Amino acid sequence: MVQEILTNLYKMEIPLTGSPLRALNAYVIKGAERHLVVDTGWNRKESMDAMLAGLKKIDVALDKTDFFITHLHVDHIGLVSSLIMGETKVYFNRKEAAGLKGGIPWRPETRYAVMSGFPEKDIESLIRNHPGVKYDLKDPLAFALLDHEERLRVGDFEFTAIETPGHTRGHMCLYEPEKKILLAGDHLLSDITPNIQLWSEDGNPLKDYLGSLDRVGDYDVGLVLPGHGEIFGDCKKRIVELKRHHQERLNEILTILGKGEKTGFQLASAMTWDIPLEYKSWDALPVQQKWFATGEANSHLRYLEEEGSVSREVRAGKIFYGLPPEPPVTAGKVC
Repeated sequence: MVQEILTNLYKMEIPLTGSPLRALNAYVIKGAERHLVVDTGWNRKESMDAMLAGLKKIDVALDKTDFFITHLHVDHIGLVSSLIMGETKVYFNRKEAAGLKGGIPWRPETRYAVMSGFPEKDIESLIRNHPGVKYDLKDPLAFALLDHEERLRVGDFEFTAIETPGHTRGHMCLYEPEKKILLAGDHLLSDITPNIQLWSEDGNPLKDYLGSLDRVGDYDVGLVLPGHGEIFGDCKKRIVELKRHHQERLNEILTILGKGEKTGFQLASAMTWDIPLEYKSWDALPVQQKWFATGEANSHLRYLEEEGSVSREVRAGKIFYGLPPEPPVTAGKVC
């Protein structure tokens, strides 16, 4: 499906067959000489078919098209290497490009997953069937690298690149100040919360994400064009909702840890999730959904650890979190 949003700005739905997300929103900006596509979908035939059909419908020639990729997740970047032609540029955040070198870092991630209590027996099948492995780039890419606040002109649009780390370390949005539109990738979504995961000893992605929400909130945005779901208008309201969600998550974790220490996996199994009706319990969830949930629990634990609200101890190769001797009643205020 192709939808005209503004003059020379279109949304195309690219199917993500089998994913709870259902589809990726790819955006096309038409210019006089060259065009720009924002995000591409999985490296699968049905994604390619939808992309080519959509471009044809709005009379956009692939050999006159460049690409901007918001972040390294395969539902956004996977198809792009199959679309590039002789003069194609692929714009990408400099920090995010560094994260792609050597492919997806499964070894350190799986090592940290084991330390988080994730069942080792499930990890091999998880990686083998992960979309990031099955539908990734066909070939390595040479990117046109962008830094925070660099400009990108396409036709009547002049975008400012905004670094928004959190969902990934180098996630990047595009903002058009005259038209007040934000191409948001997975930074802001209309009806679900972006997944903020942690699988390493480094970083504090939830802290980064909350800071990125504040950064975007400083811009005058009239229309948010997200990577999944519906386009929406009230950017500041959505930012408040997302910050409130993470405040509630942090407080829930403190309540759970008040009953005893837990690993990240144990904590995830005790947290409240919007579990689809076909799965009646945590145990019945697909292993990939447990992976996302555990990564989310880990990111919130890291945030609480760095603010001094939880304690951390490594025993027998596992990381256990608990409350300190004088535990806080609630997490530090984030909204």
